[in-house]
Amino acid sequence: MVLKDLPPDARPREKLLARGPDALADAELIALLLRTGVKGLSVLQLAQQLLTEFGGLSGLLQAEPDDLKRIKGLGPAKRAEMSAVLELARRSLSQELMQRPVFDSPAKVKDYLRLQIGGKPHEVFVVLFLDAQNRLIRAEEMFRGTLTQTSVYPREVLKRALDLGAAAVLLAHNHPSGAAEPSRADEYLTQTLNKALALIDVRVLDHLVVSQAEVVSFAERGLL
Repeated sequence: MVLKDLPPDARPREKLLARGPDALADAELIALLLRTGVKGLSVLQLAQQLLTEFGGLSGLLQAEPDDLKRIKGLGPAKRAEMSAVLELARRSLSQELMQRPVFDSPAKVKDYLRLQIGGKPHEVFVVLFLDAQNRLIRAEEMFRGTLTQTSVYPREVLKRALDLGAAAVLLAHNHPSGAAEPSRADEYLTQTLNKALALIDVRVLDHLVVSQAEVVSFAERGLL
């Protein structure tokens, strides 16, 4: 079934134009990109399958082109279109963080991190390097681990901060288990990096623990 075969009041495009994008469910927005279903699945069913396969919109937004190959019926053209839209979303948030101090829009920082690492199946440690005005210079995934842990080497973070001329950093890592509650190991790592970076006059502004559902801030918790 293609979108034009749906009843007029159920067509995502007409619904969007009449009521705005906020009126559409996630599956309906994805259906607009897909346009057609596959044998045995309507376009809306195919869109819902994508959401189910990747654990919701957050997981889908982190999908790589090769990941999309798992979905039967997504040919090269559809995979390319989906990947382009997903990358545009990432770049849009990154660009906003580069143009203004990150603490002018803390919600966007959290959205950016959820989009980047919230749904990853393994733990990653990301550093957002900031300039003297707290604008983003670069966000880099510096370390990657298993389902439950990763190894972080302070000297590598210090070296990269010096290379980029950073004045401050935001630290972030994800919890693939789904719970964003900081652990004692997270607290110890934060203290270690804070002391090490202070030696080169680079401030640690926050450490954010990320899951698909939430982002916990050390600074907001008074842990930094």
